[in-house]
Amino acid sequence: MRIVDWAGDDEGGPAVVLLDQRALPERTEHLFLRGVDELVAAIRSLAVRGAPSLGIAGAFGVALAAHLHGTATPVAVAAVGDAAQRIATARPTAVGLELGVRRALDALGGGPAAVLAEARAVAADAARVNDAATVRAADLVQGLCPDRPLRALTVCNTGPLATGAGGTALGAILRLHERGALAEALACETRPLLQGARLTVWELAAAGAPHRLCVDSAGPAAIASGLVDVVFAGADRIAANGDVANKIGTYMLACAAARSGIPFLVVAPEETIDPHTATGADIVVEERGADEVREHGGVLRTLAGTPVYNPAFDVTPFELVTAVVTESRAWSPAPSAAAGRSVAAPR
Repeated sequence: MRIVDWAGDDEGGPAVVLLDQRALPERTEHLFLRGVDELVAAIRSLAVRGAPSLGIAGAFGVALAAHLHGTATPVAVAAVGDAAQRIATARPTAVGLELGVRRALDALGGGPAAVLAEARAVAADAARVNDAATVRAADLVQGLCPDRPLRALTVCNTGPLATGAGGTALGAILRLHERGALAEALACETRPLLQGARLTVWELAAAGAPHRLCVDSAGPAAIASGLVDVVFAGADRIAANGDVANKIGTYMLACAAARSGIPFLVVAPEETIDPHTATGADIVVEERGADEVREHGGVLRTLAGTPVYNPAFDVTPFELVTAVVTESRAWSPAPSAAAGRSVAAPR
């Protein structure tokens, strides 16, 4: 499926093509974005989201700017640089967006065609990385919880919609399904935009994977009740010490997993680990508009003007993370804590 792509002259001229994730699951619609301002607006409104997919979109956005302005003069190069800066800062928490933009900018000296080739390489690399990480994560959890089909819980959306081909955390769950090792996936609805209910369930259903949907606040209760063997989460940025920024609601699942002695696995590209961010306290957590909480489907669900706290992400301390699984390793940020955690027996 065409999730983040490029349109050329045969489709009306240069454009970044996005599957509009705001319309799913009711409608499958594509956006053809022919200006940088349109792309920035699409990123901010979550037409495209998920750190790796944002990185791919950011790289294609720089390619779009290079095609629109050219690269032959200092003025043109400056215009592309300005566009790249606006794209890279459209959402602050996910490290992938900035990295994708930077990779495309590094190819600017080769002209627009070279920038486009690098953007395509960003997408291809995401698929390769996801393939390796999901195999590693599925192998790890089957080693921790052997000889039985597993019940996995996840939050937000970390399938191909969010990450490029293969997925990350949800990709690991789908790997288990392919192996006949998934008893059930429990998907948190993920407030405020219901990305679990709208997108994760859509991807699980498309794969034919057994699944149920639960409200966010039921996730810890499901863990405590013995309905979950492993929690899989993605990450938008991981600090150098292993603190993990992910969709709001992740921290409470990590706390519940630690309390119940089940693995809490973060599946993400190695590039998500940011050596320039020392701890989770240094991660900028995006806060979104109040109407995302006050309204649903355009209908007011509380008192008009009610003040709202609406962070898009929370930070899970490293000591709650059993392992961060990337394409190259399974890293336990707190080895002693992870080693001391028992894996709950099936109930």
